[in-house]
Amino acid sequence: MINVGIFTGYYPYSLNETINKIKQAGMGCVQLDLEFTDVDLRRGKITKEKAHQVRDAFRKASLPIVAISAYTNLVHPDPVKREENIAAVKEILAHARDFGTPYVISETGTYNTDSDWLYDPKNSTEEAYQEFKAIAQELATFAYEHNAVFLVENYVNNIIGSVSQVARLMSEIEHPGLGLALDPTNYYDDKNIDAIDETLHSIFNVLESKIKIAHAKDCKRTDAVAEKFGGGAAEHNSFRGAGSVELPAAGLGSLNYPLYLKRLAQKHPNLPLIIEHVDEHDIPRAKSFVDDVLRTTGS
Repeated sequence: MINVGIFTGYYPYSLNETINKIKQAGMGCVQLDLEFTDVDLRRGKITKEKAHQVRDAFRKASLPIVAISAYTNLVHPDPVKREENIAAVKEILAHARDFGTPYVISETGTYNTDSDWLYDPKNSTEEAYQEFKAIAQELATFAYEHNAVFLVENYVNNIIGSVSQVARLMSEIEHPGLGLALDPTNYYDDKNIDAIDETLHSIFNVLESKIKIAHAKDCKRTDAVAEKFGGGAAEHNSFRGAGSVELPAAGLGSLNYPLYLKRLAQKHPNLPLIIEHVDEHDIPRAKSFVDDVLRTTGS
C-alpha cells in the first residue's frame, strides 16, 4: 500500500515535539525539512552526529525519513549565490545516508531574482536548459559517489517544467544518481489547467519509470494572477501558486485524485506519498481526504 506522510516543516517545533505531532496526525513517513528549533541543521552546520540524532529519533517513532528537502535556486543569476546553493545541496547529499535515506530533492531553478517560483523569459531558452543540465549531471555524479540520489522536482515556471522537458533531462543524463520527485500539480499552467486528466496520463505514460517519491497537493484555476503564499517557515512550504493557477492542499482543488492515485499505484504500489501545501490546522482534513481516496481506489 501507498504510505502517506508529510513534510516535517509544517510543524515548527523541536525534534521530539515535531515527531509527536506527526505521529498524532497518523502519518506513516516524512520528507525531512532541516528545520527544528533545537537542532541546528543550517548550511554548513550538518554533521554525522546530528544526522544520526534525527534519524534515530524518527526510527524510534517508526516514521521513516523517505527524502530530504534541499530546495534552492540552482541557477541563481548571482554566480556566488549559485555556487553557494549548489554546495548546500551537495552538503545534504553527502549526509543523506546518515539521515537514513538516499533521496535529496530540489527544484530546478529560475533566472527570476524576486522568487524561486516565478518565471523569467530566459528559463525557456536552450542556454538555460544546458546550464541546468550541467548542474544536474554534476549533482547526480556527486550523489552517486555518496550512495545517494538527487531528485529533480520540476515546476512549470522553472527551467524544467513540462513533461517533455523532464523527459529530455532524464534521457540525456540517464544516470543512477538522478531521479524524479513527482508532483503532478507542478505541470499545470493556464494552458493545461482545464485538461487535468489528459496531462495526468501524459505524466505517467512518459515519466513513470523515473518516479522515486510522490507529493500530494492540489491545483485549480484562479482569477488572482499574483504569486501566492500561505503559512510555513520555508518558501517551499508556504508557496501556493503563481499566475492563473493556485496550488492549495489536497482535496481543495480540481486534480482528479482517484485517477492520480490509481496511476501512481499501478507501478509504484508502495511509494511514499507526501502531503504538502497545508497549514497545520488543515492537516487532519488533508490526511483524511488522501486516505479516503486511497481506500476507494484500493491503492
